Amino acid sequence: MGSSSFLDAGLKEFLDAVPARTPAPGGGSVAAVVASLAAGLTAMAARFAPDEWEQRAEVVGRAEELRARVEPLADADAAAYGAFMAERSKENRERIVAVPFELVEAAAEIAELAARVASEGNPNVSGDASAGADLAVAAAAIAARMVAINAGARDTRVGAAAELAARAASAAQRASARDMS
Repeated sequence: MGSSSFLDAGLKEFLDAVPARTPAPGGGSVAAVVASLAAGLTAMAARFAPDEWEQRAEVVGRAEELRARVEPLADADAAAYGAFMAERSKENRERIVAVPFELVEAAAEIAELAARVASEGNPNVSGDASAGADLAVAAAAIAARMVAINAGARDTRVGAAAELAARAASAAQRASARDMS
């Protein structure tokens, strides 16, 4: 990729970089981008909620905060993995666990916000909110898997990440329930 940041790359450039024979962008970076898209869909759907929905501004604001939080994790994950591959130090191992753990935390919250928008917001865009929840689930599952792969067996974040991913999946099921009713 010509850009030093995945966020500065064009979409086509990023999509072409994913299958390249390079270690990054890998699963963690892609999951961060997916989580950002999930938060964006959630914010968009919340903006279409009826004026009388008192939580609209709060939900939009939180979804945008989460989007801003997860976007830089695409670069942070790639940097952490690159540093670990260059030097397998304790500090670098910590980074390849901390970044996906932060991502799974945010993705679980995004899924819950999306489920809230799907159930309480405008029914005309509930499918978009549900799509946001589904994308957040994918990002959470990937990040939880990265935590499990990169952390030691005794690291409590492995179980916590799995619980967060399960929480995200439960939220997505609630979101899709409205679409099916």
